[in-house]
Amino acid sequence: MDRAKQAAVDGSISAGSDFLQLDVGEARPGGRADWLAARLRTAIADGRVPVGARLPASRVLAAELGVSRGVVTEAYQRLTEDGHVVGRGRGGTVVVATPAEVVICPPEPPPVSDVFAEPPGADVFDALRTAPAEIDLTPGVPDLGAFPRAAWLRAERAVLARLAPAAFGYGDPSGTPALRLAVATWLARSRGIRVDPAEVVIVAGVSQGLGLLAQVLHDDGIHTVAVEDPGSLGVRQHLRNWRFDTPPVPVDGHGVRVDDLVATGAPAVLLTPAHQFPTGVVLDGDRRRQLIRWAERGGLVIEDDYDAEHRYDRPPVPALRAMLPERVCYTGSVSKLLAPALRIGWVLVPPRYRDALVAAKRMADLGNAALPQLVLAELMDSGEMERQLRLLRRRHVRRRDAMIAAIRAHLPGAVVHGAAAGLHLTVTLDGDVSDVALAAAALRRGVKVQPLSWHGQLPQPPGLVLGYAANPAGDLERGVAALGAARRELG
Repeated sequence: MDRAKQAAVDGSISAGSDFLQLDVGEARPGGRADWLAARLRTAIADGRVPVGARLPASRVLAAELGVSRGVVTEAYQRLTEDGHVVGRGRGGTVVVATPAEVVICPPEPPPVSDVFAEPPGADVFDALRTAPAEIDLTPGVPDLGAFPRAAWLRAERAVLARLAPAAFGYGDPSGTPALRLAVATWLARSRGIRVDPAEVVIVAGVSQGLGLLAQVLHDDGIHTVAVEDPGSLGVRQHLRNWRFDTPPVPVDGHGVRVDDLVATGAPAVLLTPAHQFPTGVVLDGDRRRQLIRWAERGGLVIEDDYDAEHRYDRPPVPALRAMLPERVCYTGSVSKLLAPALRIGWVLVPPRYRDALVAAKRMADLGNAALPQLVLAELMDSGEMERQLRLLRRRHVRRRDAMIAAIRAHLPGAVVHGAAAGLHLTVTLDGDVSDVALAAAALRRGVKVQPLSWHGQLPQPPGLVLGYAANPAGDLERGVAALGAARRELG
């Protein structure tokens, strides 16, 4: 006798089913099929069981509820007669229609005035992300359509085919050994960094890496981190969230001004030396030597290796970590090379901070999900990452050139910065114009951009930060044309 029939004979009732938290004790005597049909109908109507979902097999649900199988089949039959579900043989019982029209209203997009309120609030990037626009020129967004789906699926199948059951358990909070080795190899080959895989800590992107570093440094008595100016508003907000002071250090055509860094008295500085955000400047040799002398006197560098792989018209520059490992905390990720949705990055720190960093990672989330780490390691080891990078470089050059041509045509007088590398351009504008007002006017015309002034604490010339990697040439031309119209509208 099966479990459901035995329960019916005994008159016993189980605790219920995990499916929709069903408790048959709620049913009136003799009305179990009515009760179950009503509960399922409500769940379909409110979206907990969406169209296309398969209901549990009648035998399984009956066993979980401790009722006869006939109760479940009767409830399913009533939903079938109503046209809400259909039986598909071995495919099971599938939801095909809701009992009534269910309208799910998306959140109301923020008004343009809220997106570009001054000064920008902590939620400014969320507000801009959700604002509707036909063309999105937000910087830092890679070509999401270029994600290597076929290669990822091949790598995933290869990983799953050889994965031992134990690998599905909790692992090392520092990351899987396979990915730490692959990252160490990648950094040695592409960034000149020699590091033992044991020193690599896998994190959920650079954002989490900075948060973990902030905790470690705060506990070490560091409460001030100088930042480049202009420099990333998001990074500045992140540090301030961890109660850090962020004195600005000016950036010029040679990179961060180390003499001004010294003048701040800050014990640490956060830099994007390979491709400074947002100006695109590379930290030159003389400034690197000055920075090394500052670090050797006790300063600490946090190196965000932003856009380091995406270079087009200039030779590669070594990472600071390769030159001064004892005084540099290094962060990187695959967000701009594959996709931000993967949430996979890495952190390297001097030995004195490593145990504290791993402890912070353990307390944060016990470590990144293992399966995506193993798939990424397979991509790195197989050469797919290099192939993807070569493809993206060719595509990015075409799109960059299209944007520069559009700027020349529609924004006369604008000066382009940072064209030799990266995923965005910065333009500075002539005349007396508010870049915040210009960005707001552009959004009203269906184009998203970021004003340069968002990214500065010191006075800056008006400008815009324009991402080009995620859009085909035609959209870039139309987007910049809309910027030109907005510029003329403002006078």
